[in-house]
Amino acid sequence: MKTTATFLMIKIALVFIVGIEHIGICLLEIFGKPAQQAKAFDMSKNFVKQKEARISMANQGIYNGMLGLLLILSYFVFPFSTVIEVWQLLLGMIMVVAIFGGFTATKKIWLVQLLPALIAFLFLI
Repeated sequence: MKTTATFLMIKIALVFIVGIEHIGICLLEIFGKPAQQAKAFDMSKNFVKQKEARISMANQGIYNGMLGLLLILSYFVFPFSTVIEVWQLLLGMIMVVAIFGGFTATKKIWLVQLLPALIAFLFLI
């Protein structure tokens, strides 16, 4: 019985870590300084200083923030049997986006976004 409770706490913690990570990414994409953004996203500082790039990153940041909030808030909204399915759906979406991002933007996304989401997802099945 104690092992089951511990495993349940690990599941919840892993999902919350992914949620917090995406909220952090959101803040970086929306409010980060160009030097921070350039380093984090493997882009040139000149590129991230452009108005269009800043607007695009801010829009992307909103999506990351909403995913993070949904992962955390769903715990408090849905019955636990349902929240597992909601988490699996959201983590699945994160994994698909991270796979695409790793191919199109930087392979670092596979380590930073795909791996934590995959680990949390595997604990949920």
